[in-house]
Amino acid sequence: MENADVFLGLQDFLERMRQPAAADFVKSIKSFIVSFSNNAPDPERDSAAVQAFFANMEAAFRAHPLWAGCSEEELDSAGEGLEKYVMTKLFTRVFASLPDDVKHDEQLTEKMALVQQFIRPENLDIKPTFQNETSWLLAQKELQKINMYKAPRDKLVCILNCCKVINNLLLNASIASNENPPGADDFLPVLIYVTIKANPPQLHSNLLYIQRYRRQSRLVSEAAYFFTNMLSAEAFVSNIDAKSLSMEETEFEKNMEFARALLSGLSTDLDGLSSQINQIAGQDQRELTESRHHSLKMDHAIRPKSSEGKRSSKEDQSSITKIPTISELENRGATILLKEDQPSKVFQDYPYMFAHAGDLTINDVEDLLNNYKQLVFKYVCLLKGSDGASVAFPLSRSQAQPQQHVETVEKSQDNREIVQNIGSQKDTDREDDGPNGISDQENTKSHYLPKEEAAASSEHNHFDISEQ
Repeated sequence: MENADVFLGLQDFLERMRQPAAADFVKSIKSFIVSFSNNAPDPERDSAAVQAFFANMEAAFRAHPLWAGCSEEELDSAGEGLEKYVMTKLFTRVFASLPDDVKHDEQLTEKMALVQQFIRPENLDIKPTFQNETSWLLAQKELQKINMYKAPRDKLVCILNCCKVINNLLLNASIASNENPPGADDFLPVLIYVTIKANPPQLHSNLLYIQRYRRQSRLVSEAAYFFTNMLSAEAFVSNIDAKSLSMEETEFEKNMEFARALLSGLSTDLDGLSSQINQIAGQDQRELTESRHHSLKMDHAIRPKSSEGKRSSKEDQSSITKIPTISELENRGATILLKEDQPSKVFQDYPYMFAHAGDLTINDVEDLLNNYKQLVFKYVCLLKGSDGASVAFPLSRSQAQPQQHVETVEKSQDNREIVQNIGSQKDTDREDDGPNGISDQENTKSHYLPKEEAAASSEHNHFDISEQ
């Protein structure tokens, strides 16, 4: 499924559909989309209608001169292109179209958010040999991409990538420990654990969407095996209880209550973050304005008068190029954070972020807790403001006060170094290969067509497969 030939085949499909000889195909496809969209949602009927349309169209492709002499791979790619185009257009009409599906998504997301606060690999009877939570993060990352795409195949690829990462890690662990190759009994518990930790959005609706609208003739072999395991993982999480986690009932309920309190406290604390952000942003803006005003005065004072008239406008513009400060990065990240659908997930890696004083036993616990909260919040905002780049913890406001006498020139130099470090980190991220040895650039190709291909249209058919 991830073969590069599929991507090239999709391009070929677009080119063929823009030819005058494909006018009847284009008319049939667009007519189906319009008539389908005019009907009220009915998942069973909708799935049957889409599957029948795909089968009829693919049979027509085989008999048409446009595909005369084509290989099975090329014909298969034509079917992939058809599925991607049709389901992209119908996505908003068929995805999570029933209130029950939406409710199930919300309940599943909430349950995973609670359970992930206390679940451990041992609760799922995962062998110590196979426990590697750091490496499992790669699998979580792949699964969390599922809502980035609209085509059933693209969503399925996210699941397959996740499963393949897990499978490879288990296989390598068994080889290193001279144990038997992992079986289904070893694989499924890890997939369940990874799914809970990833908590992918709208998992239930995504699985139903793939089940209903992925071409049935292609949901076979390895794809069918891994997809079936994901269905099993979802069913397990939906019905998770004390017994399934090898816990006493009282312990399970206690953990769930603690998780609810933790997430509830996070929600309450987030309500007060907005005013804090505004206060921080206002104070930082005043400091920034004063700093820039002082810098301009200093620059004017030390600049030789004889050179003022000789500087070109281009040089003047270059001399005032804006370099983002720590405060600007924090404010930008705070704004992004408040707009997120699930801001609580951002703070889940900081176990004491919303703890209470009674939870700790050292002296001066309240001051320590308040300082920790401020430090974590400023750090997360900085990460958001720098597009997720890895940077060192910024100093808290109380720590920064003794250093306010530092010259403006030194601040500018520090900011330049931070920006350069962020740029270097981004370059490194772009060069890293994915968990399966496929670079991000190649992986993107497996999901998306180039914008120039999607935007191009024939004067005959105006056929477009872009995701609108």
